[in-house]
Amino acid sequence: MLNSVPLQSRLLDHADHYARWSGLAIGIVAAQQLVTMESGDITTPLVLAITAFGLCAVGGVMLGDALTLRPQEAVRTASLAPRLVRDHIPPRMAPLLLLQAASLVALLVMGAVTASSGPDRIGAAGRVITVTCEGMRTSLGPWPGLYYSGPMFAALAVATPACIWALRRIAYGPGDYQQRRDRAWAITGAWGLLVSSQVLLVVLMLLIALTERACAGLPGAVTIVAICPLGLLSLFSFGWSLVTVVAPRAVDDEAVDEGTFDDE
Repeated sequence: MLNSVPLQSRLLDHADHYARWSGLAIGIVAAQQLVTMESGDITTPLVLAITAFGLCAVGGVMLGDALTLRPQEAVRTASLAPRLVRDHIPPRMAPLLLLQAASLVALLVMGAVTASSGPDRIGAAGRVITVTCEGMRTSLGPWPGLYYSGPMFAALAVATPACIWALRRIAYGPGDYQQRRDRAWAITGAWGLLVSSQVLLVVLMLLIALTERACAGLPGAVTIVAICPLGLLSLFSFGWSLVTVVAPRAVDDEAVDEGTFDDE
């Protein structure tokens, strides 16, 4: 018996998967190229690599969502219950990702405010923090000042509105609940990859700077104690986000079953 499914439909049926995986693959390749680029310090290529990887992941998921086939049903049903974006995003992980995003912005703002050029680092404006160590002014770095945080802020400014727009379009667009849930979780996972990877990088920068020469003192020790749990949380959310982008249905949640109340 001949296959009556159009070739275009068969090709596009899994196009969203291929786009998501391609975005991750391109991000990994781009990150490898950026890490090995010539630079005056090792931190700049790392910042650009992490930022590029996160943006490629978001771009791949956005492209995959655009290529997702919408169901063509002869009879369409509608529910009286209003659709809400929060009904389609991960109920447990979304608050954690928002917490990480807020923490990331707070750390970047703190880094930008406290950063300085340093007397022994010409052209290092926004890269280090200057402290007094044994009666002498000492520069500690790398520090998440504007030099490093600029690309991170730019990536968040581009990816966050795009993901919010995509989530709203998914929530109010066609498709059954399971399909909309998978697409929304993939978008959330991609944004989570961007946020969690940047948080991990900032935490690493702070740990290196604050443990250098043991000159950070009590404020540095308090900061280290505060950011270590954030780093562990980001490591967990990075793994969750990666699995969610690759296969949204592989990540289960008990609250999902409560929301399957409508089709189109």
